[in-house]
Amino acid sequence: MFQILVAEDDKNTRRRLSAILKQSGYEVLLASNGVEALEIYENHHVDLAIVDVVMPVMDGYELVATLRSYDDFLPILILSAKQMYDDKKKGFIAGTDDYMTKPFEEEELIWRIKALLRRSKSASNRRLEVGKVVLDCDSLSVTRENETQTLPQKEFYLLFKLLSNPNIIFTRIQLMDEIWGIDSTTSDSTINVHINRLRRRFESYPEFKIVAIRGLGYKAEITKN
Repeated sequence: MFQILVAEDDKNTRRRLSAILKQSGYEVLLASNGVEALEIYENHHVDLAIVDVVMPVMDGYELVATLRSYDDFLPILILSAKQMYDDKKKGFIAGTDDYMTKPFEEEELIWRIKALLRRSKSASNRRLEVGKVVLDCDSLSVTRENETQTLPQKEFYLLFKLLSNPNIIFTRIQLMDEIWGIDSTTSDSTINVHINRLRRRFESYPEFKIVAIRGLGYKAEITKN
């Protein structure tokens, strides 16, 4: 069961978040400020952190930056009443993966949490082997025998996603949400461009191919030798 750390100074909001998360099957660790949250993080396993911005002792921006310095791959979601562009920018610069404003819809919160956890699961599997092909997340590289290609980040994550789930069809919306983020303005054409680049890069590799499913999306087919 996933454990979610909630750093929120408002008691009623903490209670509401706790109830929503528990109802969705998550275990919850509650903190009323950034210092308490760090103490919990140091003494418990944390799969994801939900962080308010305005908190006493240590605010959310400092907490996010500190958590990110500890763990590059911990999913972090800022949940704040601060809605201005500069507020969001500051949150992402600090290291958050997503930013959601209050008041919030419970269902949307759970969608975002699930998406962040899926991405985190993929990121935690740092290396993937498909026949003679090796994908390395740390270097964003794809190696086959003596040939190594370093890919742009989005291309690499897109390929890693497809090859990690062979024969699973992903819609363009799913890929946009998981690779570019729910709030991204990425269009279908961007997905198509990245897919076409990947096809050209690896058209000579016999281990796999990326297949378009008309009207649905894409999947990776693995060749069994």
